[in-house]
Amino acid sequence: MKRSPLVLVVVAFVVALMLYVGYHKARRSGPSSRLAQSSPAPDFSLESLDGKTTRLSDFRGKAVLLNFWATWCGPCKIEMPWFVDFQKQYGSQGLQIVGVAMDDASKEDIGKFAKEMGVNYPILIGKEAVGDEYGGIPGLPETFLIARDGKIVDKIIGLKGKAEIEDAIKEALNTRPAASQAAASDNALTSQPQK
Repeated sequence: MKRSPLVLVVVAFVVALMLYVGYHKARRSGPSSRLAQSSPAPDFSLESLDGKTTRLSDFRGKAVLLNFWATWCGPCKIEMPWFVDFQKQYGSQGLQIVGVAMDDASKEDIGKFAKEMGVNYPILIGKEAVGDEYGGIPGLPETFLIARDGKIVDKIIGLKGKAEIEDAIKEALNTRPAASQAAASDNALTSQPQK
């Protein structure tokens, strides 16, 4: 009995599709399950372009836009000027944009690229392990909005509109740090008249 080449092609396609879907589900079922909205953003320690070690926790109390990007990423080049504008506009209100370069370019090339783009926020040299902590970074750009209390309020995969990103920034800025929330609760309790 001879098999039709078309049947073999269809079977091969179905098997490849099942492997592809299984692989991506396996990647996503790991660390990303911990990254639902309102979950704490994983802390990390990465080197900045100026050679200093920077931790995410250094920005606690600020709203953070954490952007995973690469020099070769076309959509990244579109949104980076928006981030420059957002840092100027909202920095004084407590926003800190942090870029994590996830490509194989040298630190010098990344620095040159960032300078050409007019970047006014820290750029860190990414590591795959940090990307894995954030659920794996299957495509770029990938952006996390982290509230002042260190919890994730939004995740943006790919290029979204400037207004949508700005709305997420406003949401992150409107979340007070946990310590401030506790102090506000204590103040509210102590300012109520005792019966």
